[in-house]
Amino acid sequence: PCSPTKRSKENQGRRLLFGDPPASPEKPGSPGPSPRCGGQETPQSSGPARPQLFRQEGTCYQEAKRVLHAAVPDRLHARERETGVMRQFLREHVCGRRPGSLYVSGAPGTGKTASLSRVLLDCKDELAGSKTIVLNCMSLSSPQSVFPAVAQELGLPAAAGRDGVRRLEKHLTAQGPMVLLVLDELDQLESKGQDVLYTLFEWPRLPRSRLVLVGLANALDLMDRSLARLGARPASSPQLLHFPPYTREQLSTILRERLGQVAGDPVLDAAALQFCARKVSAVSGDARKALDVCRRAVEVVELEVRNQTLLKPLPGGDSPVSPVPKRVGLLHVSRVISEVFGDRLAAGAVGGRDTFPLQQKVLLCSLLLLARRLRTREVTLGKLHDAYSQVCRQQHLPAVDQAECLSLVTLLESRGVLELKRTKEARLAKVSLKMEEAAVEHALQDTALVGSILAQGLR
Repeated sequence: PCSPTKRSKENQGRRLLFGDPPASPEKPGSPGPSPRCGGQETPQSSGPARPQLFRQEGTCYQEAKRVLHAAVPDRLHARERETGVMRQFLREHVCGRRPGSLYVSGAPGTGKTASLSRVLLDCKDELAGSKTIVLNCMSLSSPQSVFPAVAQELGLPAAAGRDGVRRLEKHLTAQGPMVLLVLDELDQLESKGQDVLYTLFEWPRLPRSRLVLVGLANALDLMDRSLARLGARPASSPQLLHFPPYTREQLSTILRERLGQVAGDPVLDAAALQFCARKVSAVSGDARKALDVCRRAVEVVELEVRNQTLLKPLPGGDSPVSPVPKRVGLLHVSRVISEVFGDRLAAGAVGGRDTFPLQQKVLLCSLLLLARRLRTREVTLGKLHDAYSQVCRQQHLPAVDQAECLSLVTLLESRGVLELKRTKEARLAKVSLKMEEAAVEHALQDTALVGSILAQGLR
């Protein structure tokens, strides 16, 4: 008499929302399940048959994961001013046939590329009479290869060297439609003497030029640090636009807007959402990271529900009671942040004990200090080992030799912290961070020793 009422066959197809009683009968004449959260059945896989209820709730998790992907939304929250500046710049220079350049800076995940993509989509009709070229400089093999890539987009023979550059200059100063060149990850084009960047930014200044250049990069000080010569003529220097990191309130709004597209009660608990926004804003203000944390937390809960659904039958042949859909709670988000993002530096922690080796921490500190001194994103293994040895001497720590240093870098690469570009000679191998510098420094300063290393710097 105390057991719950069994679900009837006619009630198996209804959409169960968060907070609904698990066995309440469906009223006659009520609308069928929403196509967004249960109207479509997922394909059946081989193995034990799953109850109908899991297919209904599983689609809610699938929809939540879909909206949390870092795609370009219809409206970018807290970027109205920046998108307005971009739109006005394109209208004045491309539509007004005035050559010019715009430099867009901001930390990763602050909406630079998404905002420009949104503006290009919105102004598609206005830009129809011009030629638009979009290149991601991360995909180029070298800074100089940007010129053959642009020539190919313009339908010109891809010639290397000075001949290719002169052919491009002649084409961009001849009669024809305006050319909008968008270069994402522009700081990848830094080279010795900065010849590539200077050439690109000086093209809009050429007589009869029809080039409008838009460059996007993470570095705020690229113009002052690498292209100071452009400031000699303020009238023709690039227009600057900076994207600040997202605040906690802005990240919360972005997450709520995304999850609000899922029908039914919220998939993510309000406290968990606020916790995620607070943690991410404190480290980097990266909206992509906040979306990724929530998406991974949804995957964790989805797996927990699936494991409950696939329980073995109860004694006596009765089927197990189907689980009620679970919200993503604060503990789920906290676990994802600590295991994945807070994270790679403490990936081996067991029971609250930090198992991240001290030598690897010292090596990361050395890489941070060396990258700041040289103002570059990647350094050779030889220079990194020299800086690491100097730090060990300052702190009276035993240092490993270069061969063991390469092993430390390989271990950090397997953890997803560093990127290693191998060469025939080990000392010339290139080492760079795969994580944001602010996130690494934030994690390393949890220890008094590494905090003091970063504070003292290289002498």
